[in-house]
Amino acid sequence: MTNAVLKPAAVDDDSAARPVDLAHLARQTHGNRDLEREVLHLFLIQSERLMKRLLAADGVRSELAHALVGSARGIGAWTVADIAATVETASRHDPQGGAEALAELARAVFAANAYIRTVIV
Repeated sequence: MTNAVLKPAAVDDDSAARPVDLAHLARQTHGNRDLEREVLHLFLIQSERLMKRLLAADGVRSELAHALVGSARGIGAWTVADIAATVETASRHDPQGGAEALAELARAVFAANAYIRTVIV
């Protein structure tokens, strides 16, 4: 992965429009580009695995959503983190709860991962 290049995607300068806040990620990694790529790659893998388990409704949604909240906040995927927190809260009260938020979370994770794939080359 050290040969990969991190490049900004073709989006407006408004970081709120991006699914991942790359400025936040750079602060978290102290500007280490290799570490940024590694963290983004790990998020791709973990978020896909967590979403598969969340969608399978195996009864531990709150714990899975909580893990996704932390991962998303770490890279600056604020929308994913916010929706995952909603799923976490809803599923604490009802293990099968939060179906609408879960569908929204799946869309947000897909968007974040698609964006990540455009910036990791």
